[in-house]
Amino acid sequence: MDVQDTLQRQTPTAHRPLLGVTVLVVEDSRFASEAIRLLCLRSGARIRRADSVEAARRHLAIYRPTVLLVDLGLPDGSGLELIAGLTGATPRIDVILGTSGDADMGERVMAAGADGFIPKPVDSLLGFQTEILKHLPADRQPPSPRMARDEVINPDPIAYQDDLNHIAQLLHGATGDQTLNYITQFLGGIARSAGDHDLDAAVTRLTVARNTGGDPATGVAALADMVQARLAAAGPI
Repeated sequence: MDVQDTLQRQTPTAHRPLLGVTVLVVEDSRFASEAIRLLCLRSGARIRRADSVEAARRHLAIYRPTVLLVDLGLPDGSGLELIAGLTGATPRIDVILGTSGDADMGERVMAAGADGFIPKPVDSLLGFQTEILKHLPADRQPPSPRMARDEVINPDPIAYQDDLNHIAQLLHGATGDQTLNYITQFLGGIARSAGDHDLDAAVTRLTVARNTGGDPATGVAALADMVQARLAAAGPI
């Protein structure tokens, strides 16, 4: 069932250019998801969230959003595979976008068939609106001139603490390439989104050590200590 067929389409305005647009964000980070929720709220779009590939497929079996925004590193699979599987579907989702904390992934996202790529952090209101609008047909465009504000969105830091709590559990005794790949992708993404440069640098050091054949144990222990220090400094939620 298509929500576009069951809900009366709202007309976009200069101040809320994404009125009538539905966004399904496939993102396991609460901090990143909260940023996108606020961007949608400011823009007039409706939003739903899936935190895994399987959850996204369950959503898409029920309804078809206007925009699909997919993080590439998900706990149960690759966002690239989800994108590639949906680009040839009929009817096709109007706008399919990929997002990642690794800006170099843009080419792979486009090769998978996406319409565009938004590097993390996804925090610019103007950039978010522009990337979606440029792929929508003329009848979905807001009137000109558009009242665009280059506002930067700052999610609630509690969502960052939730993400750190999640990764702290995975870091405890973490072994195996698949688990470490997920940890470094997730933690690097949220560190960049939150502007936590020291944590981002520690993730990079672990990644380099693994890529050059080093023992990851020291890097994992360092990450675990940094995450615990941030959780302790924040205090109880």
